[in-house]
Amino acid sequence: MLKEVGLEQVYLACGSTDLRKSIDGLAVLVKEGFSLDPFSRCLFVFCNRKRDKLKILQWEHNGFWLHYRRLEKGKFLWPDKGCAQTVTVVSRRELRWLLDGLSLQQRQAHPEVTARTIL
Repeated sequence: MLKEVGLEQVYLACGSTDLRKSIDGLAVLVKEGFSLDPFSRCLFVFCNRKRDKLKILQWEHNGFWLHYRRLEKGKFLWPDKGCAQTVTVVSRRELRWLLDGLSLQQRQAHPEVTARTIL
């Protein structure tokens, strides 16, 4: 199960990633390719070229989690290499949209509300 408690950021690797890479290969990609810390309290999300498989790298306490998702039908609506950088930051809500097969830009979604007071 994906733990989101204490999560700081969610990073998506734009374009496709060779998902033959396992924990060590993806951690090196995060550190050297994206100049980010793979041991931070973040999720690093990668998608294959066919857009039907995902891997999520996550550090927790004393080891890495490697989450894997394969779609039997359909494709993830993944940002391509055409975006300005090789990695993009998304919210947990946007990650859920991607995992559910939706795009990052949901015009029909309710706007996020930050409640400040209770009446």
